[in-house]
Amino acid sequence: MRRVFPLLSAACRVTSVRVSSAPAALVTEPTPPEPVPAPAKGRRLAWLDALRGFAALCVVFDHSSTLVLQHVRLDVYQWFNAGQYGVFVFFLVSGYIIPASLERKGSVRGFWVSRGFRLYPLYILGIGISLLAWKTGLGPIHGADTQLKTWVYSLPFMMSNMLDGANVPNVIWTLSFEMVFYFLLSALFTFRVHRHSGGYALTAAIGALALGGILPMQGLSHAMGSRRVAVIADAALFIGLALAVSGRRVPRMVGGALAGVTGLTLLLFNTSYPYKWSGLTILALMFTGTMLYRAEQGEFGRRKAAVIAVLVFALTIGAGVWHSTAWHLYGSYQRQFDLQWISSLVLAGATFAIGMALRHRTVPRALAWLGLVSYSVYMLHPIVLNAYRTVPAFDRPHPFPIQVLLAAGILVVVLAAASLSYYFVEAPMQRVGHRFARMLQGRFGSDAITDSVAVPDAPAVAAGDPMLDGTPGLPDPAHETSEQAHAHRHDREEQHGHEHRGHEDRGYEQAVSRDARHGS
Repeated sequence: MRRVFPLLSAACRVTSVRVSSAPAALVTEPTPPEPVPAPAKGRRLAWLDALRGFAALCVVFDHSSTLVLQHVRLDVYQWFNAGQYGVFVFFLVSGYIIPASLERKGSVRGFWVSRGFRLYPLYILGIGISLLAWKTGLGPIHGADTQLKTWVYSLPFMMSNMLDGANVPNVIWTLSFEMVFYFLLSALFTFRVHRHSGGYALTAAIGALALGGILPMQGLSHAMGSRRVAVIADAALFIGLALAVSGRRVPRMVGGALAGVTGLTLLLFNTSYPYKWSGLTILALMFTGTMLYRAEQGEFGRRKAAVIAVLVFALTIGAGVWHSTAWHLYGSYQRQFDLQWISSLVLAGATFAIGMALRHRTVPRALAWLGLVSYSVYMLHPIVLNAYRTVPAFDRPHPFPIQVLLAAGILVVVLAAASLSYYFVEAPMQRVGHRFARMLQGRFGSDAITDSVAVPDAPAVAAGDPMLDGTPGLPDPAHETSEQAHAHRHDREEQHGHEHRGHEDRGYEQAVSRDARHGS
């Protein structure tokens, strides 16, 4: 996404996370839930998938429109950045569903096993295909060949964007922010302070406004050297996660704190792309998503959540508009950046709000399926576009009707590749992950952390993005129809209806997780 703002000067790089403590004034006690009628059968699964699928298409348009439909891009990007908008929606969805997954599991070890089998298979596949394409002359690897050791050090924890490594494929820069959010989430959950999402969201937004102009880009790497920072960070994260999943209280807390602090330090002081205020903006959006989930479940006042959400978006808008003036852009370019930043954030928030408002409506099957494969769409489309550039007959000016046909052809190829990737890589590896998690629990026992507040099942989502997660032991979405999924969910609701009647009264969305995309 390093081509997000094509009209900005070359010095400007573009586009499109969790604070360890919140001010006491920002912490809100859970409020009594309001009775909400249970949604109609089959109408509550796919709204997050729909958001994910639509966001993935926006990112594909962002990158492909530099090759085809350039005039459409020129008109749209005068005021709106589709790629930036898409990743903002991704982070809101991720913040909504990932904490719910961890709290439902109650196990830091189970959470990381799920995350690992959810993200890494396609991550490794994407890197492998990119290297093969580079060797055969069908695509670049963005400098990984000239900084091989630094790049390799940045791979284990997907931290290329914060350890000065090359982003291969180029879109994996967002996974660095995802991983930091996971580190912080694990730490907050271990210390039992994970429910103050509104405070964390507002604190991160305030930080983006107050500090976004002075935080250094790659500051640690410049001061200590990229490889040294990468080795120290990798060691700290490895030790921290090893302790965090140990199942013992004190080591778990020490490990969670070490991993969380390391991730947050890298985000604040060593991010390489896109902006100084990006990390805190992304954290604010993700915690806003978490806060909205808690409000939906009756754990947080809905009016307070709405007020905080508005404040978060206002503060992050202000951060981008204010701090970008330090670039001293020519007047029209500054206006363009401001319009893109404002419209991307406002429309991302509005899109998520509309999705929540329509969450009980039936989602078109095609859009739900697109959400299912959206992680593969996101990871593989840059590789398809790189190959497109190597074909002389394609990579040249064309009349508009031909551009439309080429754009449709690109989309067909991307969706076909994503389908193969999902059904033959993502879904099978998730099933392996579920079995592995059960094996670990049988071998080492449960490491679940007892919660003082009952946690409902996470909303079911089929995602193809690193932000949505599957549920061990439930019917596998890769091999069941939509009607079967609804039937399984209905049977489970009837079986546990009496036990969870209180949850239904609170509007809890119990569901089968069809996780297959951007992650929980």
